[in-house]
Amino acid sequence: MSKQQQLQETIDFLKKNGITNPEIGIVLGTGLGKLVDEIAIEKEIPYAEIPHFPQATVEFHSGKLIYGQLSGKKVVVMSGRFHLYEGYNAWEVTYGIRTFHGLGIQNLLISNAAGAINLNYKKGDLMLIEDHINLQGSSPLAFQGANAFGNIFVDLLEPYSKIINQKLKAIAIAQNIQLHEGVYASVLGPQLETRAEYRMLQILETDAVGMSTVPEVIVAKQLNLPCAAISVLTDECDPKNLQPVNIAEIIAIAGEAEPKMIALFKGVIEVL
Repeated sequence: MSKQQQLQETIDFLKKNGITNPEIGIVLGTGLGKLVDEIAIEKEIPYAEIPHFPQATVEFHSGKLIYGQLSGKKVVVMSGRFHLYEGYNAWEVTYGIRTFHGLGIQNLLISNAAGAINLNYKKGDLMLIEDHINLQGSSPLAFQGANAFGNIFVDLLEPYSKIINQKLKAIAIAQNIQLHEGVYASVLGPQLETRAEYRMLQILETDAVGMSTVPEVIVAKQLNLPCAAISVLTDECDPKNLQPVNIAEIIAIAGEAEPKMIALFKGVIEVL
């Protein structure tokens, strides 16, 4: 069965199961699942029940598709995302984005937890991604037949929607939420970076580093889907003063910063 056929079966299944006419798709990052509590949920479908959908493996991800009403709009949410470091391929990692597009979303919002490379940014801060550097060593458009889904020579002059970003910045000011802007570097992981790698990322003038988001954004661009992404900065990556990483603390900091991210997403959904 071709990738197109698989995708169509997934989309048909979800439409049959009541996921109709979502306006906005949302991908929730590690430790950032509480937005779901704000949604008037109409449908909740575990990934395991969706034909051809990858299965979530990371313990911090619940692994279900959620559909309902948020800020007056119909939203569909991936609560639990897929990473290359889990052994998925780039097609699987971005399968949810192609599914969202097939369901008819008009805008895409992405969140992630990331490490702050810019030492002016502190743990618990939020960063709006304005550009990225793909250091994952792969592309979600590099497979046979990828041009069946659109142009594979995608122009990444503006990977993140200026329009959505402007709205997010305005909401941040109105709600007195500090929102940095910066460049996100996406690495493969799952191990964290060495001091030498953090120095390299500083030389490349990146502001934050993570292990997701970039493949999803590249696919969104292939599909002409406007998107925006916010990083919750969960640790400070200072190569001169590097501390042992505490994953439990990272998850805790993501949880503390999450209400700010939720406020921004709710605010922007209202005006999209």
